[in-house]
Amino acid sequence: MKPLTEAEIRAAFVNCSKGEAKRLSVPRDLADRPWDDLDYLGWRDPQAPDRAYLAVELDGRLKALALRTSAAGPGQSRRSMCRLCLTTHSGGVSLMVAPKAGRAGQQGNSVGAYICSDLACSLYVRGKRDAGVGARLHETITLEERIERTVAHLAAFVATVTG
Repeated sequence: MKPLTEAEIRAAFVNCSKGEAKRLSVPRDLADRPWDDLDYLGWRDPQAPDRAYLAVELDGRLKALALRTSAAGPGQSRRSMCRLCLTTHSGGVSLMVAPKAGRAGQQGNSVGAYICSDLACSLYVRGKRDAGVGARLHETITLEERIERTVAHLAAFVATVTG
């Protein structure tokens, strides 16, 4: 992924108003991100633990989504699988809900997916971050194919939000 600027990220939001995009928390460490290892930029809002965001370039256009998640309750520590990267975690996967773009979102419609709570799917797929024993199933496909699959899952999620 190419490095992004704060202005590019704020302009790319498709499921919130321009005012909301202007006020949301963008990471301050953009220059320090491992851009070569990222398929998308994902982050949690440090001031609002129930808010998360992601930005991805699809078909030459940058699109960003505002997401909501619930805090993990006492019974939510079972092993779950991320819908994007297929990494399993004990308590490290959250239901991320995105308001739909446009009129559907204004009417309260939303789309959800179980995604790695830290939004580090790209790093898990590449083996740069470890989710623990048994987190990655043995696969016979190549790293490039795993990356393509993750991007395809993300593209499908974004398409559902924007469609």
